[in-house]
Amino acid sequence: MEVTEGHAEELVWPTTRIEIARPPQVGRDLILLHGIEPNMRWRGFTAELVTAFRELGVELVILLGALLADSPHTRPLQVTAATSGSELAAQLHVEPVDYKGPTGIVGVLQQACSAAGIQAVSLWAAVPHYVAQPPSPKATLALLRSVEDILDISLPLADLPAEARAWERGVDELAEQDSDVAEYVRSLEEAKDATDLPEASGDAIAREFERYLRRRGEHGGRT
Repeated sequence: MEVTEGHAEELVWPTTRIEIARPPQVGRDLILLHGIEPNMRWRGFTAELVTAFRELGVELVILLGALLADSPHTRPLQVTAATSGSELAAQLHVEPVDYKGPTGIVGVLQQACSAAGIQAVSLWAAVPHYVAQPPSPKATLALLRSVEDILDISLPLADLPAEARAWERGVDELAEQDSDVAEYVRSLEEAKDATDLPEASGDAIAREFERYLRRRGEHGGRT
């Protein structure tokens, strides 16, 4: 509700918007879906979206989500993927995960797409649980980097990288003010560094270099 000088001016209902983007560097249309997770009638909601996807000729659905995890904010935030099939996972060069448990609208919509014969992949960013309050620009950036890898394009990130660095510095300052939190973060860092395999780090470096080459090529640089 928008109220001005005591008068109710406008009532704005939450809705889901579907927009079509035609970035020249991609070579195909992108359909952007933005909305609020509904509280009820998920079956009807997903059925409407799947119908729209069919009418628009959607070939691949990419869903973005986040979950709270024991992840240190000082390390790259992990993004895991769930696909509608092993062939799609191999095609997109993603490592699928095994999971059994509660889900949200992202999982419901992915299952609905798969049942309708539409390929779908959901990307989940692991947000440090001790800084769960949104927004988390570092998690958003990690998700968009994964989208870039899947579509083999460069997305306009605007100020998001700077915002992610500022977010990390802000969490650093908060952690330094509490010795227990600082010690906990250090324990998460040690656990993360111990489990990260050298080949995984090498893959991350390779992906980052590929992104650099894409951005340099799109700005007229020689690769």
